Amino acid sequence: MSVRETYHIEVLGPEEPDAPGGVQQRVSVRTASPEAAAERAKRLFARARVPQRARTAAESVRVVDGAGIEIFSMSRFDEA
Repeated sequence: MSVRETYHIEVLGPEEPDAPGGVQQRVSVRTASPEAAAERAKRLFARARVPQRARTAAESVRVVDGAGIEIFSMSRFDEA
């Protein structure tokens, strides 16, 4: 049996009144590895960058583990 850990994914955009700290979306996921959490973060980031969204497009995404340590980050400049 694998141990699952909770990771927090934050999609970040520009500082706005309804998004303090630039956080547009925050999702908690339980996965067996940090790599799985990073893959989920990439999918959420791609969805947040689509032109049809009503909000300002996301600028970056980060994954924070249960201890509050950032284990993954990606910005719009990192996209291939």
